[in-house]
Amino acid sequence: MVTRVADVPVAIVGGGPAGLMAAEALVARGLRPQVFDAMPSLGRKFLMAGKGGLNLTHREPLEVFLARYGAAQSHLEPVVRAFPPHAIRHWAGELGVDTFEGTSGRVFPTESKAGPLLRAWLHRLRAAGVLTHAHHRWLGWNAAGHLRFATPEGEIVVAPQATVLALGGASWPDLGSDAAWVPWLAERGVRVSPFVPANCGFEVAWSEHLKTRAQGLPVKSVVLSFGEQRLKGEFVLTTYGIEGGVVYTLSAALRDAITAHGSARLHVDLLPGLSRDEIARRLAKPRGKQSLANHWRKALHLGGAKALLLRECARPEDLADHRRLATLIKALPIVLLAPRPIAEAISSAGGVAWDALDERFMLKAIPGIFCTGEMLDWEAPTGGYLLTACLALGRACGHGVADWLATREPMGA
Repeated sequence: MVTRVADVPVAIVGGGPAGLMAAEALVARGLRPQVFDAMPSLGRKFLMAGKGGLNLTHREPLEVFLARYGAAQSHLEPVVRAFPPHAIRHWAGELGVDTFEGTSGRVFPTESKAGPLLRAWLHRLRAAGVLTHAHHRWLGWNAAGHLRFATPEGEIVVAPQATVLALGGASWPDLGSDAAWVPWLAERGVRVSPFVPANCGFEVAWSEHLKTRAQGLPVKSVVLSFGEQRLKGEFVLTTYGIEGGVVYTLSAALRDAITAHGSARLHVDLLPGLSRDEIARRLAKPRGKQSLANHWRKALHLGGAKALLLRECARPEDLADHRRLATLIKALPIVLLAPRPIAEAISSAGGVAWDALDERFMLKAIPGIFCTGEMLDWEAPTGGYLLTACLALGRACGHGVADWLATREPMGA
């Protein structure tokens, strides 16, 4: 038996940051949306992202901030300008959550975790009349165009006047972002770009020697170069390759190069504080009875993961020539063979194409259906850019829904 749910002015499918911010925008316009989520509770990915410290946004100049969105900047710029980083900090403050800037410019809640912010946010939404429904997995539309949901009590059908889809991308499937919605939109004429991993690790053909020693080893204070990009930071060695830190920042360019050419060559400056000539001069000093490892450690303070990586990528003739070795230390090549699977990625690229939407975020092919958040075709590096855009997109979409409903027959809140 299928139960029909009446009196739902706006249904929001997806209870992550974009969906909840759409609800907040609708409340501000006098509407009372209902939020449906497949998981046992709302904001599961939001909570998981905050386990190591919730990176809300970033304090860098707005023009620099906006450039982080790459090819999607022209689409995201208006919404982020309307809800920029300082507005996000003010919004969090209104929820009783103070924020601070880390040394890198990243902005975090004072308590670092996502839980207090999410609880305060949901409390405010529910107090404003927003109904939330967990354990409601969207199943697409029925023949009449109404929303179908699987629930513990059986299937229900919801017929709202407008629907916001905030279903996430294709990473973190265990938390609900599984892209199961793609066929349902595609069969109704919505163009969806294929999903690919973003902010991900990469596979390298390590030797068995390195594999047995590499897992979790950080490579700190290095500079990674790829194409015109040169970034200082750190990354982590794994048994399959590399991940973390600046690898994530470069991941879009690396992924696209692998797609185009079958592999990507990344260069690592292991000692950015020393010139090639200075490294060669220090290496040229007689090492006597010292082992090569001790010589590197004493002459260059180079050991641990850096030494392991250098031995992995150097040939015997490189190790025997101090000038060739100095050249390698300043530009150690690592060949990346493939990005890790999308289910392991922090985020994804791809999704609903921008030309499938009108200026209100409504699907041109399906009037009354709006899309927002990570299910749209954009990507960003870590550092607060992902969450900022999700919040800004949700807010803009909520106002788009209210604007569209205002052009139709009057409706009750």
